[in-house]
Amino acid sequence: MPRARISALNVYPIKGCRGIALPRARVAERGLTTAGPSAVAGDREWMIVDADGRFVTQREYPQLALIATSLAAGALVLASPGMPSLCLPFEIPGLTLREVVVWNSQVTAHDAGDAAARWLSSAIGDDLRLVRFDPAGLRLCNPQYAGDSGAHTAFADGYPVLVIGEGSLNELNARLAAKGIVALPMNRFRPNVVLAGLDPFDEDHVDTISVDGVTLKLVKPCTRCQVTTTDQASAAVGTEPLATLAGFRMNTVLSGVTFGMNAIVVGGVGRELSVGADADCRFAF
Repeated sequence: MPRARISALNVYPIKGCRGIALPRARVAERGLTTAGPSAVAGDREWMIVDADGRFVTQREYPQLALIATSLAAGALVLASPGMPSLCLPFEIPGLTLREVVVWNSQVTAHDAGDAAARWLSSAIGDDLRLVRFDPAGLRLCNPQYAGDSGAHTAFADGYPVLVIGEGSLNELNARLAAKGIVALPMNRFRPNVVLAGLDPFDEDHVDTISVDGVTLKLVKPCTRCQVTTTDQASAAVGTEPLATLAGFRMNTVLSGVTFGMNAIVVGGVGRELSVGADADCRFAF
């Protein structure tokens, strides 16, 4: 099997906000989490909703890119320019359960409380609330792609893990450079696992990735939206990379441009992935 190497691991505790780069990550059924002996933060475990309980992301509020997340002892910390930080303990008794909507899924979540809502509303300038995925809930991945695996996720768009090869970004940036456009960083695409050592877009054809007892199955190309055009450092919105991707990455079946592969966890729940670890990639052909 061709070998690659994990060059980056990221979790995004709050859907739409900045992620956390990790030297190692624990693997759960719903995706990656921070690794540690105490409370951990899962990928897209929290989500921001509007007054109707429907999810919002950088699609509606690009300034969410400016909200940073980090970890303190037993807590998730939020920071935004010009505001005091907000500390959210992992264990908050008495939280209200409510129904929220993410894409076509209606799920139960815990409301994070009025203090978090006031902080977010002030940071973004609209009436918003923060919710946390109910661990007793089950949001299944689309069986058209996940089959009968039982794969499920929290508040990710549809699948637990997003995998992208460095070679794919290098190819895209070469095409942008030919148009006189400055290279884009990987954070435009918000991956969980970044692989070095693959040729451009090899991940499109990988069936499984095996790393240290963990097996990820790549099940669906990731169609990209306008979030990729938002500068994650400034929240400024442009037209790239979608304009360039449309010229060579249009997927007519999915009716959009694709970049990266959605994956599910089929083995190794509870184990850890580490940056620098070798990855065996089994191709589908």
